[in-house]
Amino acid sequence: MFIDGCFWHYCEEHTHLPKANANLWRRKLLANRLRDASNEAILVSESWRVLRIWEHDDPEEAARVVEIELDRCAAIVPATPVGPARDMTLIEGKPDSTR
Repeated sequence: MFIDGCFWHYCEEHTHLPKANANLWRRKLLANRLRDASNEAILVSESWRVLRIWEHDDPEEAARVVEIELDRCAAIVPATPVGPARDMTLIEGKPDSTR
């Protein structure tokens, strides 16, 4: 989940470029948007579900969207015990997730 600020992530509705060094800021903020799009594309290609929430989004609606996604994930993946009771057998330096 990404929570993006309107200025730094160049929200088309709310970003107002500073008057001083406007070209520099425009390039910087466009580069941020390109990086965001690239990162999202990578995550999606690796089967991640990406939620992008903007600072101007209604907080209650954003929370509802997150809750729906968490419920969807919980229905797919059973809860995993947390804490010392969980078997953390290591295989090649990584926790064994097959147990």
